[in-house]
Amino acid sequence: MNLAVRDIRHDLPRFLLTAIGLGLLLTVVLAMTGIYNGILLDAVALPDSMKTDLWIVQRDTRGPFAELSRVPWELEDRARAVPGVRGARAYVSHTIQRELPNGAPLRFTAVGLAWPQDRGQDLAIVEGRALNQAHYEILADRSLGLELGQRIPLGRETYTIVGITDGLIASGGDPVVFFTRHDAQVIQYDQPNEALRLEREARAARVSESELGRDPELVRFSGSQSALIPSLSPAPISAVMVDLISPEQRDAVVERFRGWRDVSVYTQEDQRQLILGGVVERTRKQIGLFRALLVVISTILMGLIIYTMTVDKLHSIALLKLLGARRSVIFGMILQEALLLGGISYGLAIVIGNNVFHLFPRRVIIGDDHRLWLLVIVVVISMLGSVLGIKKALAADPNEVLAG
Repeated sequence: MNLAVRDIRHDLPRFLLTAIGLGLLLTVVLAMTGIYNGILLDAVALPDSMKTDLWIVQRDTRGPFAELSRVPWELEDRARAVPGVRGARAYVSHTIQRELPNGAPLRFTAVGLAWPQDRGQDLAIVEGRALNQAHYEILADRSLGLELGQRIPLGRETYTIVGITDGLIASGGDPVVFFTRHDAQVIQYDQPNEALRLEREARAARVSESELGRDPELVRFSGSQSALIPSLSPAPISAVMVDLISPEQRDAVVERFRGWRDVSVYTQEDQRQLILGGVVERTRKQIGLFRALLVVISTILMGLIIYTMTVDKLHSIALLKLLGARRSVIFGMILQEALLLGGISYGLAIVIGNNVFHLFPRRVIIGDDHRLWLLVIVVVISMLGSVLGIKKALAADPNEVLAG
């Protein structure tokens, strides 16, 4: 029988407990890899889902995902007039954190679609349908935990979930809920009645104190709703998405937009790089460092475990050497034990990960290449971890058996 297997069977409970401990540690290493991959995919999931060619944002900003951006709603019409542009759509985005009537917390990123051109029909809808009317319908991501047909009170209105999407997460990790642009802005700029009254009175007071205050009718008119006053512009939008007639015209259109002094323009790939290089860069580095640290710790623990197991059987190893066992036999026994320990730990990590990772609050993405990567690491740390034990075993003195 193989010496390594006989030695493991001699103290099987201890070996299995050690393998379980290392398996849990390797599970954390695998989880860090999956969380890292999930963060990268979530960060670009929203811009990728919008399916556009160019993004026009506020001048000298990196919006609308990596930074706050505000542009006038008229920019949508200006963009349509540029040669080479097939269409332009407004983009609105902001974060909402409320409570449901049952007291459960509700936090998501609200995205306004340019109704009626964009109804959400190109999104990854897994249940329900796209938006069919301009108001009071929404599409919610599955990770929000809400059901199809559920009604959500927001601001002064109640919205019904008519479609469920999958995998659409904002860069901050919040699920995305899609409204029409008008509804999203109504919720964003909703104010209590008292706040609206005070704002109108303050506006009328400012007008009455100016030269225009000589006209009582103008003072009265200045205290009406903001939407009725032509001099007050509608609420700004976050960005404008531009669809091109053909990819060959992109450079010419971009050059035209860059000549506008009030905006900046980015391609879809530019937006991805802004997010990956800015929003998630520190998180990526931190998780990478933590993952490297766990690999080093696993190597050290493997070495200490194999070394301890070798010390416990030094007398047996010395006896083997006294009986004429070759050095390669002893070398192979220690190395095989280390590889068996690593292999069992790796198997436990895979099994635990497959049954636990879907319970994590953020998406954990593990592919076959990541499992292969972990297997290579396990083999390497098993071989490195066995070095101390092999060195100690080969240094065992057969004369100690005769002396003891």
